[in-house]
Amino acid sequence: MEITGANISALGVSLKTEFNKGLASVAPMWDKIATKVTSSTAANEYAWLEKWPRLREWIGDRRVKELSGQSYTLKNRKFEATVAVERTDVEDDNIGIYATLANAQGVAAGKWPDELVFPLLPKGFDELCYDGQNFFDAEHPVINSETGETENYSNMQAGAGPAWYLLDTSQSLNPLIYQERIAPDFTNKTSDEDSDHVFMKDQYLYGTRARGEAGFGFYEMAFGSKAELNAANFDAAYTAMTGQKDDEGNPLAVMPTLLVVPPTLRSKANELLKAERKANGQTNTDKDLVEILVCPYL
Repeated sequence: MEITGANISALGVSLKTEFNKGLASVAPMWDKIATKVTSSTAANEYAWLEKWPRLREWIGDRRVKELSGQSYTLKNRKFEATVAVERTDVEDDNIGIYATLANAQGVAAGKWPDELVFPLLPKGFDELCYDGQNFFDAEHPVINSETGETENYSNMQAGAGPAWYLLDTSQSLNPLIYQERIAPDFTNKTSDEDSDHVFMKDQYLYGTRARGEAGFGFYEMAFGSKAELNAANFDAAYTAMTGQKDDEGNPLAVMPTLLVVPPTLRSKANELLKAERKANGQTNTDKDLVEILVCPYL
């Protein structure tokens, strides 16, 4: 291929087409557990998470829920992937492998949000959320509506096994947040012979760039367990989630919809939620109670 600006530009268009094909081929999983929040700045603050409102009968003055001093901020990070196309390969029309690489880069870009979101689940046992406690914690402070005193709510089970997660994904905000500042895009940096990189390296550069972050939403919508995945532990988690109340004593109406497990727990999850009967012959009352998501990122 003759090295001209037009031909190099056309090569970029061709590689971007392959990138978009790869991107479109990915069936993302993150949207099953996270809410997308579009970001327009370097970071987003989520202090409002602590005072999510509900309607109450208006008697007397309005009851204002003020934001506390607790702050939860997600700072956008930068991500990239770059392919160097050798000038000699362009001259010799040997660019087929680069189309494959561009397609693979599109697939990687499509999986990028998944790779941001799902690792948060295991990190939830050790990283803080909006109330200053770990996302999965035994000491989330809640107010007892009858006594007015602060009590602890636990959305976790301790153990030594592979972790599993029970989530309510039916609410206006999912348990996790996918914060998108710049969606992955494919661009070329060097399209002319005057480029310093072309001159020094004899290469044309094409790459993907993205900005974003993932973080924790409402801990109330999630329960994490490292205990054995069995009927007793599952039912205890389900009961804890559905029994939550706000500081006025009203049910939060949390209803788990999804059980997220690593591939190692796939069989146990199916036995727990898909079998007609339990091992002792009794009717499985948990059958199809929630959906199962087997996640390769766990």
